[in-house]
Amino acid sequence: MTGAIARFEGVSYSYPGATSPSLRQIDLEIGPGLTLAVGGSGGGKSTLLRLLDGLVPQFHGGRISGSALVAGLDPMRTPIPRMAQRVGLVFQDAETQSVYGTVEREIAFGLENAGLERVEMHRRVDEALAGLSIEHLRGRRLTTLSGGERQRVQLAAVLAMRPQLVALDEPTSQLDREGTEAVLVACRKLVDAGQAVVMAEHRVESLLPAADRLLLVEGGRVARTTPDALRSAAAARPRHRFNGPGTSWELRDVAAGPAGAAGGAILDGISLAGAAGEVVALTGPNGSGKTTLLRTLAGLLPPLAGTVLRPAGRTAYLPQNPGTLLHLPTVRAEVELTLRRAGSVESAETTLAAFGLASLADRYPRDLSSGERQRAALAATLAGSPALVLLDEPTRGMDTAARRSLARAVQSLAEGGAAVVVATHDADLVAELADRTIALGDGVALEVEVAASATDAAVSSAAGTASSGASR
Repeated sequence: MTGAIARFEGVSYSYPGATSPSLRQIDLEIGPGLTLAVGGSGGGKSTLLRLLDGLVPQFHGGRISGSALVAGLDPMRTPIPRMAQRVGLVFQDAETQSVYGTVEREIAFGLENAGLERVEMHRRVDEALAGLSIEHLRGRRLTTLSGGERQRVQLAAVLAMRPQLVALDEPTSQLDREGTEAVLVACRKLVDAGQAVVMAEHRVESLLPAADRLLLVEGGRVARTTPDALRSAAAARPRHRFNGPGTSWELRDVAAGPAGAAGGAILDGISLAGAAGEVVALTGPNGSGKTTLLRTLAGLLPPLAGTVLRPAGRTAYLPQNPGTLLHLPTVRAEVELTLRRAGSVESAETTLAAFGLASLADRYPRDLSSGERQRAALAATLAGSPALVLLDEPTRGMDTAARRSLARAVQSLAEGGAAVVVATHDADLVAELADRTIALGDGVALEVEVAASATDAAVSSAAGTASSGASR
């Protein structure tokens, strides 16, 4: 291929202490256009993206061989600050990429380091905010943003640098339909300008029409693939059905949001309830209050008004960023800690196997890929038969096999009598598991009907009508 922006010849890479390579003999050229990298968690997608901007091997260390040229520079030897001016990378965990406390300062950070004049810097910040439709977030503190909003802010910070190549690691995993479309529009502008965009994703169906090439990254190897090959690998999934009686949790006329937050409550007058054995899905745009509702129901965020009732027994809460849960030396130790605290005689090995973590049981959780960390956090959260399960974007970073493990685990918990509430933009997960769907928007909640063949458009449309209906 002519006009390659990135070229790799015989590249192999192993992280420090790893028993097997994360990349194996990569021979690859990436030219202008949108390249989608797909494949299972831990297969090497994130490592490939980090090689593009020099974080592998310069930041992570380890062993590397072969040769590479990206945007005219050698990423193995060019100082990372210089690489960052030509290659922009947005991490899977956008929370770990933040430097400043406010949106505008965060987007301007790289421009300040590059020594741009103030007038040009302000112009680029304005352009980046408008390009991703987040002008309304300009003065907000990052700690008040939803996960999806933070992803768009970090992408804006990268786009403001005008790099020759943009690498995006799961950029739409927490985004609603509007946010996903804004990211695609921004990517199309880059492609139209002759630049390269490399995007690692698991849910790619809506992205396939825009892709110029597809890469399958599995077991550290990279190969070209086709949309038809990806679709043929998909398997039918059974749908959960609720049959249990009784109220397990309830919100009575609840107002919720951070205490003292500007603008008042994010949610107001919310009255909702769920039954034991029932799976309730929360949908709605980024910033609509899904995480706020889960944190309030979990008892982590005191309600500003109203009453919150939870069932007797343990409440299991999975936040959007699984890294906040994982702090022990091994994945097995994380699961065992939950089991001890729950007073459960359940075997840690059973939970590890259920999430496909048996081979990773003795690994340090923070050394895992984002999808693997998500599975580890789920295993540590769901072990020990909780009575109430609250999951915030649980399929973030997950491949197909991991999503099936999650679906089986949720079905098993529900059949065992647990009440489950899932906040998600994953319409397939909603269609597969949800007994009821609650759309949030403009501070209120509305129960909607979503068929088993639900799409992002259907869910977003329902969320958009939430403001015109009374809370239930």
